[in-house]
Amino acid sequence: MQLAYSKEILGELIGFPSLSDDSNLALIDYAAGLLRLCGAEVDIQAAPCGTKANLFATLGPRVDGGIVLAGHTDVVPVAGQDWGSDPFVMVEREGRLYGRGACDMKGFLAAVLASAPVFARRVHDRPLHIAMTYDEETGCFGAQALAGMLKAQGLRPSLAIVGEPTEMKIIEGHKGCYEYCTHFQGLEGHGSQPDFGVNAAEAAVKYVSRLLHLRDILRDMAPADSPFDPPWTTINIGQIQAGVARNVIAGQAQVDWEMRPVDPKDAHFVTTALRDYVTHELLPQMRAVHAGSDVRTQVVAEVGPLMPTTRNEARRIVSALTGHKDAAQVAFGTEGGIYQALGMDVVVCGPGSIRQAHKADEYLALDQLKACLRMLDGLSEHLSAAGK
Repeated sequence: MQLAYSKEILGELIGFPSLSDDSNLALIDYAAGLLRLCGAEVDIQAAPCGTKANLFATLGPRVDGGIVLAGHTDVVPVAGQDWGSDPFVMVEREGRLYGRGACDMKGFLAAVLASAPVFARRVHDRPLHIAMTYDEETGCFGAQALAGMLKAQGLRPSLAIVGEPTEMKIIEGHKGCYEYCTHFQGLEGHGSQPDFGVNAAEAAVKYVSRLLHLRDILRDMAPADSPFDPPWTTINIGQIQAGVARNVIAGQAQVDWEMRPVDPKDAHFVTTALRDYVTHELLPQMRAVHAGSDVRTQVVAEVGPLMPTTRNEARRIVSALTGHKDAAQVAFGTEGGIYQALGMDVVVCGPGSIRQAHKADEYLALDQLKACLRMLDGLSEHLSAAGK
C-alpha cells in the first residue's frame, strides 16, 4: 500500500486552501503533474470564471467502458470555527490526520493520486479515469461542466465511484438538491401608510406560506417504496431577509430555500405550482399598487438524485473489494446523480465520516485511509485481470 505517499500527498492537498470562493488552480496543477508522471492523459477544463478548473485524467486507452474515480477539490470555509491547529497545515496525532478537507474529500483524492502509478502499471484494455472537480460544495457546478465535456467528446465511461466520506460503506442513493434564491421588489414608503407602498416582506411571507403548503402536499406524495429518510421530497426555508427599519415599508426582500426531491417529477410539480402562484396571484396583487413590482427566482443549483438500481456494476465491484454486502442511502447530496445521468452505474464510497466534515478539527482516521488504499489496490488488480 502507498500509505506514506498518500499522507505526503494529503498534506500537500490540504495546504492548498481551495475554498469554494477561491481558486483551485494550484491544486489542479499539482495533481496534473503527478498524473502526467504516471503517463496519464490529462484534460484541464477551465471554469467560466477563469480561476478554477476541472481535471479529467485517463490511464489506459481512451475508449468507452472505463471506470471513473471522482472527487471534488473545493472545501468549505473555516471562518468562525475554533481549530486546534492551522486548518491548512496537516497535523497527525493519535492515528488521525487533521486539516480542512481531510475527509471531505481530499483524503480520497490523495489515495487515488498515490495509487495512480500502480494503476498505470496494471491497467490494460479498460481505462481508469480520475475526475477532480470544482465547486461541488456550492452546487456541483464543476461536475455539471465536466458532464458536458464528456458528452461533447463522446466518451462514455460505464461506472463511477464517488469518494465522499462514507466510512468505506457503499451508498447507492441520495435525494437531489435544488437550491433557489427568490427576490421580491416592492415599493418603499412610510409604515403609517401601508396602502401607498408594496411591502416586499409581506410578499415574501406569502411566498413562504405557499412553500410550506406545498411541503405538506409533498409529504402525502411520498412513494410507497421510497428508500429515503424521510421518504418524501422536503422543502427547507434557509434564510429570509427584508426591510431596513420597523417604520419603513420594505421595498426589497429575499428568500433562500431548497428542496430535496426523491423524484425529479416532484421538483417540476413545485416549480410549476410556484410559477402559477406568482403569475396569477402574487404579482397581480403587487402590481395593482406599483407596476414596477417584481418577483424573480434565481436558480442556484439543480442537482438530480442518485437513484438505487437493481443492476449496478459499480455496487458489485465495490462490494467485492470492500467486503460490504449491503448498500444504503444517505441524506447528504453528492455528484453521483450527475454521473448516473450520463448512463454510468454509480456508488458513493470513500474514507472518513460525514460527521467530521464541515466542522473545526476535521480529520481523517488513518485506518480509513488504509481501507481506501486497499480498495484501490484491489480495483487495480481487477483491471489487470480483466485485461488478460
